Amino acid sequence: MRLFWKHGYEGVSFQQLTAALGVAAPSLYVAFGNKAALYREALDRYADLRRASDLSFMDEACCLQEAVRLLLEGTARGLLDPKGEIGCMLNTGMIASHPDHADLAHELSQRRAAFLTVLTDKLIRWLEPSEADDLARFIVAVMQGLAIQAHDGYSLDQLCCVAVRASQAVPDCGSREPV
Repeated sequence: MRLFWKHGYEGVSFQQLTAALGVAAPSLYVAFGNKAALYREALDRYADLRRASDLSFMDEACCLQEAVRLLLEGTARGLLDPKGEIGCMLNTGMIASHPDHADLAHELSQRRAAFLTVLTDKLIRWLEPSEADDLARFIVAVMQGLAIQAHDGYSLDQLCCVAVRASQAVPDCGSREPV
């Protein structure tokens, strides 16, 4: 997972994978079938480790702006987590790839779309569905931008400044109960 996270799918050779796992190539083939299957397993592990779809912490927010700020500041901290690599394996993985890997790139795009749906559903607490969908797309765009900035070496303070500014762009809907 960490090799793919750091170098991307195409940046990791099969030889690097066998060395990192301490197994011979035939064992890796038996266990996973191929590099793409191992990448899918790594993505699943990453999503579980990072709790990518768990937005329950947003339930504690007293208003929409606070919920968005909590999400974006948490994202900023996660992008620079000293226990992991820099950036986000899901948001920046396979943005560009060889045409031979189009199916795998499409699967990663679907994972990002699934997160967008989870976020939209969470925002419906404060907004009508169409508004929630629009805001979710904005928030995901900010999260993706934060991932790139983290990769480019921005500090946690700089990323959190972006998170706060972006949350200030969100309309304050008060402490509205679920729609």
